[in-house]
Amino acid sequence: MPAEHLTVVDKYTGERIGEVPVAGARDVDRAVRAARAAFEGWRDRPAHERARILRRAADLIEAQRETFTTTIAREAGKAWKHASVEVTRGIETLTFAAEEAKRIHGETVPMDASAAGEGRIGFYLRMPLGVIAAIAPFNFPLNLVAHKVGPALAAGNTIVLKPAEETPLTAVLLRDVLVEAGLPDGALQLVHGDGPTTGEALVTHPVPAKVSFTGSPPVGRRILEIAGLKRVTLELGNNSGTIVEPDADVERAIPRCVMSAFANAGQVCLSLQRLYVHEAIADRFIEEFVRQTDALKIGNPLDPETDVGPLVSEEAADRADAWIRDAAADGARILAGGRREGRLIWPTVLVNTRPDMAVMCREAFAPLVSIVRYRTYDEGLALLADTPYGLQAGIYTSDLRKAFEAVRRLDMGGVMVNDTSIFRVDHMPYGGNRMSGIGREGVRFAIEEMTSLRMVVVNLA
Repeated sequence: MPAEHLTVVDKYTGERIGEVPVAGARDVDRAVRAARAAFEGWRDRPAHERARILRRAADLIEAQRETFTTTIAREAGKAWKHASVEVTRGIETLTFAAEEAKRIHGETVPMDASAAGEGRIGFYLRMPLGVIAAIAPFNFPLNLVAHKVGPALAAGNTIVLKPAEETPLTAVLLRDVLVEAGLPDGALQLVHGDGPTTGEALVTHPVPAKVSFTGSPPVGRRILEIAGLKRVTLELGNNSGTIVEPDADVERAIPRCVMSAFANAGQVCLSLQRLYVHEAIADRFIEEFVRQTDALKIGNPLDPETDVGPLVSEEAADRADAWIRDAAADGARILAGGRREGRLIWPTVLVNTRPDMAVMCREAFAPLVSIVRYRTYDEGLALLADTPYGLQAGIYTSDLRKAFEAVRRLDMGGVMVNDTSIFRVDHMPYGGNRMSGIGREGVRFAIEEMTSLRMVVVNLA
């Protein structure tokens, strides 16, 4: 057993709520080898059995909904109302995985399209890769873990998971329900620790065939450098933007934009950080946006009425506070928020920001949004596209031509029409371009990335 332990604290009170053992390189090696030993037995389980276990695990999470919600709220600092939604999504993700386990299939290939293929029948199968190495973030400690574990197991892989250091307890709960549901020993291994030690030992281990990572671009680049000949999926975030045109349903757009900016204290890869509003509607839009922002309740995540809880760490709060102060010192105006108490950052609305300010050009991962006026649709699209990231963007308009112009011009993994960048359901393909990553999640699409094609040709001549 490792000599060290990682202490997990309530992000609002600072109270110790649990601990997990820290895995060194030898512990990671044991976990990977246990997953490898379990692979053939799990691979050979019929699809309906894998589906049954995943479906049973989803049912067990539902039965323990309050435990999961409370754990997420405490270890992640996520407001109860949003933690509860995450539990619902986690259940749905595992349910999708159970369903997709029954739908993994190949296709026939018309061999006689070539003269050399006459007299042959060809088809390919999708085969599991083996052991998947997964590294998950803190902000969705159930659902983003489920997005790695569910597809891996559905496809017949085994998996070694490193949850975020800040939020490992939810992953432990998930492992326990999967074991109770019938998952065999070794098929899911947890290793706990930091990225440079535990994470790198997992990524560089020669056994895993694939690395699935959600986190920051610098860590994603490091994984690409050290992973070797492994498949890699990287989901690396965004500084998400949304355009609101004058022909939009503004009354519906405003509360959605407020939620999109401040849910989970802005600690969402798809959080609305850059909001572009046409000058014809900007004054009334900003006035109502600020009013609704000021009405949000900030405080203890366990209070069902709380809208915005704390950031995950003092360091994260320090960074967000510094960015807000730097922007204000450089000419931006704070219309709401700008207040800090410990890990709590009050939802902050900025105007008069410039594209080169950190609050605009980098991923904030904090409850702050900049509202920028624009004059023409072309200008708005150009501003929205002016980012090295490429995860998702939103556009509010009643003009389909404008909507499809955005779809054509924006180099993003997803464009949400009459919604903000934050929209995601868990079976759609999800991932980004450029600095936002490589590959796609969403259960069916993750399964495709966690399987290989095996071509079979039968010579009947």
